[in-house]
Amino acid sequence: MAVDKHINFFEMEKACEKGGCPLCRIVGDRAERYIDNMLFEHVSDRSFRKAHRLAGGFCSYHSRNLESFRDGLAVAILGRDILEERIDSFKSRKPWRRSERCPICVERDRIETEYLGFLAGAAGESSEEQELRRLFTRSEGLCAPHYGKLLESWKKLPPWITEFHDHKFAGLKQRIDQFIELSAYGRQEEFRALPERDRLVWKELALALRGSAD
Repeated sequence: MAVDKHINFFEMEKACEKGGCPLCRIVGDRAERYIDNMLFEHVSDRSFRKAHRLAGGFCSYHSRNLESFRDGLAVAILGRDILEERIDSFKSRKPWRRSERCPICVERDRIETEYLGFLAGAAGESSEEQELRRLFTRSEGLCAPHYGKLLESWKKLPPWITEFHDHKFAGLKQRIDQFIELSAYGRQEEFRALPERDRLVWKELALALRGSAD
């Protein structure tokens, strides 16, 4: 692995030690840091403010927690740009439309691509790549949206990645089939005998299908 990939390795290592999709965790953490740094450092950056204005501000998801960040002045300055444009559209009776994407969504996509490429390139036998493989295969692996993006974006993947996820999703389906079967009337005793993890597998399915980065 190239030297510039060491940071990716350490972030992936930390994410793999926690629950859920490691990439969802990385994307969520990095996006939050991006918002905080952007509010603190880039509010006077003309190119950023232009991109923010053309996007109509942040998307609804990334706007939800702006009040929890440390710089209310930055939120006010950026928001004023948008409000001015909306007032103009109200007066002219012309519909307002955004022409750019939410800057945080753009950054999130960049992070996803970076780390998916990092995983796709982990096909060697260096000590770092072997350690990554060990850590990743002990985690919960990628959610369905991120694994789907990995398959769509890279035709050739390390065999250990596809084998791990094939086993993961096939096993999840078996447990869901069992959950549905034992939820039938008259099978309450068999259902209660299931481990708690299998009685709550529907929650695991919901998270695996949607991911948690958004």
